[in-house]
Amino acid sequence: MTIPCYPDFTPLDINLKESLHPRLSLTADGASEFTFTVLFLYRNKFKYRVSRDGTGGFIFSGVQEGKTYFMTPCGAPNIETLESLFKTHDKWILIPESVLSPVREELQEHGIVFTEDRDNFDYLYYRSDLAELAGKKYHKKKNHVNSFLYTYPDHEMRPMSAALVPAAIEILDRWRRDRNEDGDYKQAREALDLFDSLPLRGAVVYIEGKPAAYCLGESIARGKMFAIHFEKALDEYKGIYQFVNQSFAAYLPRFFTLINREQDMGSEGLRQAKMTYRPCGFVTKYTGLKA
Repeated sequence: MTIPCYPDFTPLDINLKESLHPRLSLTADGASEFTFTVLFLYRNKFKYRVSRDGTGGFIFSGVQEGKTYFMTPCGAPNIETLESLFKTHDKWILIPESVLSPVREELQEHGIVFTEDRDNFDYLYYRSDLAELAGKKYHKKKNHVNSFLYTYPDHEMRPMSAALVPAAIEILDRWRRDRNEDGDYKQAREALDLFDSLPLRGAVVYIEGKPAAYCLGESIARGKMFAIHFEKALDEYKGIYQFVNQSFAAYLPRFFTLINREQDMGSEGLRQAKMTYRPCGFVTKYTGLKA
């Protein structure tokens, strides 16, 4: 299956993984939305289509709340292509710093206005910080983990495998039932169903032999960063989210220097929670509009 050149688009399909994944995994910024896995899992929600931009990159087209948008994870298309895209789309979204910086002044001269999209900044953490929770700034987090270890001495973290997918599905189904909401259930479930077909790795936590939590993510930004896409746990186990956060960071290979825990989507509660882990930086993203 091939990807057409702009202005033609094709819907995202699992058979496009070999065409998209290698190039997307090399993007410098590590924007969490720009992996084949995430784009594919959200293909139906946002009606994603993809095209080649003529320079070795890709253009993704989507729809949200009746508004059309396009995304360019690998680089900015030429001005003629951008002018054409703005005729059929309302905005250019999730523009990473590495894509915008080389062309910002030129594009502003053509009437494109850029603004920071703070709600979609990805939170970055040093893997070693999350794994060790050392120092006063992580004192409360370390206490939560220690309390968990004391309360649940019979626990085990196992690397995710096809054999453990049913256990993760059990956790996910219980998570949805306990919270009485779907959230990202559809995408999380499909990620598990297609675990062997997507470039994912993760772990399942067992307490007293019963599945209690799992996390799932992938390597991004040329292998220096690991993005956590899904993290589900049973709330009956106090401190389990802090434990999963810390123990999975410790489990990851040391060549992952950074962990990307994605965006807060404008949720004040989620923003405060992510800030308590003291991010070392952000993946900055911008929105572009034609004036």
